[in-house]
Parts: sequence; C-alpha cells; structure tokens
Amino acid sequence: MNNLLFDFISKYISLTEEEKSAIISLDLFRSVKKGTILLEEGQRTKNSYFVLKGCIRTYYVIDSEEKTTAFYTEMEALTPPCVVSKTPSEYYVSCIEDSILLVSNSDMEAEVNSKFPKFDIMCRMLSEELLAKERIDFDEFKTSSPEQRYLNLLQKRPDLIQRVPQHQLASYLGIQPQSLSRLRARILEKKS
Repeated sequence: MNNLLFDFISKYISLTEEEKSAIISLDLFRSVKKGTILLEEGQRTKNSYFVLKGCIRTYYVIDSEEKTTAFYTEMEALTPPCVVSKTPSEYYVSCIEDSILLVSNSDMEAEVNSKFPKFDIMCRMLSEELLAKERIDFDEFKTSSPEQRYLNLLQKRPDLIQRVPQHQLASYLGIQPQSLSRLRARILEKKS
C-alpha cells in the first residue's frame, strides 16, 4: 500500500526517505468493510479520506430517501466540508466496497505540513485540482439531461457502472432506478 501512495505523491512532489518514513510512522492505513458508515449527518470529525482501494460515497438523507452526491474510488481524496467549517456534518460518508483508506486528521496534517512544507504545496495542488474538477462536474450536471449525465458517466467513470448498486447510481444521476433502467434500454436500442 505504501508504494501505491508514494507513486501517487510522486506525481506532485518528490519525497526523501525521511519524508517517506514520517508518512509510514503516522499509521494512516485503515481496512474498512463494505457498509461501514465513516461519517453520519450531525457528527463532527477532523478526518479526511484518501482511497487506496475500494469505493466510498457521500449522500444526504432527505425525506427518508438517500441522495447520492459523489463516489470516490482509487487515488481520490475526500475532505468533508465539516472538517474545514468545524461544524456538524450535513451528509453521510459510507463504504460501498471493502476499502483500504488512508485516514488523516486536520491536526496531523498541520503537524506534517509544518515539518515538511512541500506537503503543504502538494495539498494545495490537490485542492486546486479537486475544486476545478468538482466545478466542471457540477456545471455538467446542471446543464445536461439524465441521458447526457449517464453517457458522461460511461465515458469518464465506466468502472462505477459495475461497482455501484443501481439505486445509488440512479440517485447520483438525479433520477429514479426505474428511469435508469429505461434509459439504459433506450441507449442499447440506439446502438443496435
């Protein structure tokens, strides 16, 4: 797992052996079972997550119905907004597959960033990338039809089609599961 993490980090910064040892000594890796809720609505946390293996999702519960807002898979990071705002979470974070996560907290990150300033630079670069990606995703969602959203998903994140339960995928696309089934059938029919 260390090599996966270090390969990812090397895309942004180079690490000395001392820096690698410092990361390993933090004991950040967690094996988490499918179905585990990492964060509940109303809960406070300082934890951020980096997915080494597996899939986690964020969702709200509105009128007793889960509304999926995002999926995070290998080499993707999630810092829930409540970590930054220091307020209770407005949504849930759960594992939809057995996962290996790197779990850090804001206190630990501040300590590492002060000892090794280049981590602060890497975190800023990651944050900027994530912000740009989320802006594009939000704009695409707001300006596209459900069919376009599904086709975008097929193009950009085809792995999710096999990994995520249909009802969660439908919720993520902003449609009902039955509508997703009809949409898939319509797309297959067009290809025939």
